[in-house]
Amino acid sequence: MRSVTYSMSVSLDGYIVGPDGNFAWTAPDQDVFRFWIDEIRQVDVHLLGRRLYETMLYWETADEDPTLDAPEREWTALWKPLPKVVFTTTLHTLQGHARLATGTLTEEIERLRAEPGDGDIAIGGATLAAHAAASDLIDEYRTVIYPVLVGGGTPYFPHHERRVNLQLTETRTFNSNIVYLRHRVIR
Repeated sequence: MRSVTYSMSVSLDGYIVGPDGNFAWTAPDQDVFRFWIDEIRQVDVHLLGRRLYETMLYWETADEDPTLDAPEREWTALWKPLPKVVFTTTLHTLQGHARLATGTLTEEIERLRAEPGDGDIAIGGATLAAHAAASDLIDEYRTVIYPVLVGGGTPYFPHHERRVNLQLTETRTFNSNIVYLRHRVIR
């Protein structure tokens, strides 16, 4: 069965966006950017909330930017054709290989798991991930932890009332003191 993964950059105090809405502190160096390229290669479909979809729209036309370096071009070449499912009530048209979700998050994930393929079903965005976590749909939590305290904002981990046991399956420390942790949910 295809795994549902939740991967985001996160501050040491647990936020994906600071209290001012800023996430510039997550700008990856080349080593971390290469890691994200390798991660996206494992994804068959990406589920996004509206805010993350709008943030990632840049990559739908980034290949037209002559100033992109080779890794950015590689990322764009992987991101653009990737199927995306967007959960929103405010957008009615989408760009690229994105479609609006036609069912609930649970229904979409069940349908995607039933389709052929062995790549991940990736979830992006804290609000969408919180809904997935509350319904016990996430199989892996993948965090790229930046050595910064932002003091508030949007938390990476959803706040819910149940315990979730995790098994650490992978760690990596980058030259920039950024740490990657991969945890599998124990069921």
